[in-house]
This record gives sequence, C-alpha cells and structure tokens, in this order.
Amino acid sequence: MKTDDFDFELPEELIAQTPLKKRDTSKLLVLDKETGEIEDKHFKDIIDYLNPGDVLVMNNTKVIPARLYGIKEETNAVIEILMLKETLENCWECLVKPAKRVKLGTVVSFGNGILKAECIRVGEEGIREFKLVYKGILYEILDSLGEMPLPPYIHEKLEDKDRYQTVYAKNPGSAAAPTAGLHFTLDLIEKIKAKGIKIAYVTLHVGLGTFRPVNVEDVNNHVMHSEYYEMSKEVADLLNETKNKGNNIISVGTTSTRTLETIYSLYNEFKECSGWTQIFIYPGYKFKAIDKQITNFHLPKSTLVMLVSALAGKENIMKAYKHAVENEYRFFSFGDSMFIK
Repeated sequence: MKTDDFDFELPEELIAQTPLKKRDTSKLLVLDKETGEIEDKHFKDIIDYLNPGDVLVMNNTKVIPARLYGIKEETNAVIEILMLKETLENCWECLVKPAKRVKLGTVVSFGNGILKAECIRVGEEGIREFKLVYKGILYEILDSLGEMPLPPYIHEKLEDKDRYQTVYAKNPGSAAAPTAGLHFTLDLIEKIKAKGIKIAYVTLHVGLGTFRPVNVEDVNNHVMHSEYYEMSKEVADLLNETKNKGNNIISVGTTSTRTLETIYSLYNEFKECSGWTQIFIYPGYKFKAIDKQITNFHLPKSTLVMLVSALAGKENIMKAYKHAVENEYRFFSFGDSMFIK
C-alpha cells in the first residue's frame, strides 16, 4: 500500500485559517460506511444520529502553550522548540528549529533565564530531549512565555487561544488539539446527555505521532512516535457494559479512536490503564473497540486520512473528500466535520 494512494487535490483556500464564531455551526458531512451514502448537515445535527445507550468517547487532553522561542547561551542564536512530551520529571522531548544548532550540552534560555533547557539527548529529524530548569510551576511559566502550537498551515493569528481547546479540555500535556472535539459546545453536550447518550473521557496527549507527515513510499514502513494515554476504571466499566449490551461506542476524533483501539487490542476488553501507544491504523486494520467516529477533514497522505479510510473504506473516504471539496467544506484543524456512521 502506497502513501500516494491517500493523496487528493485540495484548493488552498479551503484550509480553514480561523475558527467559526460558534463552534457547532460548522458543516457536518455524514458518511454511511456501509453504503457510501453522503448527507450534508451542520454539526449541531449530530444529536439526530446518536441513540440512547450510545457512548461518546472524548479526549480531554489540554493543549499547553508548547511553542517557545529562546536564545542559545553560547551564541545568542534564536532557537524555536515545540514541547512534545514529558519523558521523565522535567525532561521533555522537543522538536527543534534549527536543530543543527542544538547539540548535546547546549543550553537554551527563555524569558531572560526564567526557564532554561539543557540538551541531554540528540534524536533524529529535529528531535532533542531537554532537562528543564526553572523555579515555580512549569505550566504557569509556559502560560507567560509560550505560544499555542498552531499547525504550520494556519497563518492567521489566533485571537482567542481557548478556541484551540475543546470546551472539556482538562489534563494538560498536548502539543496539538484533538480537533474533532472543537465543534462541541457545553450546551450541545447537555442536550446529548438529555437524550440518553453517555459521555466518557479518555486522555491521549497529542504529540508527533498524530501530526507528523508520512515520508515513506510504502505505508507499512512508517513508524509512529509514541503518545501517552490513560483510561479510568469508571470509563472502562461503562464501555465494557455498552459493548456487552450491543450499543454503539462512538469516538470523537482519531486520538480517542487510537486510545480505545490500543487498550482493546492489549486486553481484549476495556481496562483501567495508562501507557504509551504507537498504534498505526490504516486499511486492513480490523476495528475492535469503536463502531462509529466523529472526525475532521485531514491532510493528504497523513496517518489520519489512513485511519478514517480503514474505518469507512478508502473509496468511500476519497469520494466523501471529493464531495467536501466540491461543496467547499473547510479543511483541517479549524475546519468542518465528518460523522462516519
């Protein structure tokens, strides 16, 4: 299976640069994965496709202001780092630009020394691991020094940084938002609950595994970077009960999907646990955990478009994406949504 099989034409003007004023007014493309039938709706209509007894599984990770600009102490060169994940206490794996300037032992200073980072490991493809030195609470320091790590295809300045968070974001640690959840409002969530649909939260801290492009010709040769996940006993019990009753488990986003499929693949049930996942889902994968999925429109040749192709079938996805382009749906992080039923 070739990476180029997942390419498609996308006019640049369809890449959403700013979020809509009201989250749930985004378009919703409903795709029947069995028939390939497509409907054009709005996101608030999602409630019509959910049934009492279903469970919506949302990723409650919170994006941290993970993009920092600092000064290399020896030369005063400007260094940009994107904090990806905490590996040990106060040790973070980061994506660095320009990486060639940061070698073992290099110290980068941020905010006139409020935060310092010493390189303790040199990885491939611009990855470096830093030991952080600071006084106080790291996330408070990041709030004052860091920027929200918007994807490189977004060129507009984000006026309200909370628009790159879901309304249910809780556990800080992500370098990118779980964007399928950006369409939900608190009001819509309450209406969904009132209909008898349960909401369950898992955590997957979004890192390089989710958004790094696929640079190999053969899909089978792509290696995912690991991302941290966790599930509580309460959620595991609810999901096992839901599956046993034959009701639907609906994942909100690819990160929720990867968390659920990782856990079910490991234990053949849902279980209270935490760990690191490198699961790579592409056509041929047999889904064990989820039945349906809410998702955004993804980049060509990305692991995310491969994941939705595994769930709905590549032909159905490519047909749906063509329809979305023709009907001027908005793409990527601040774009419109799809429900694969």
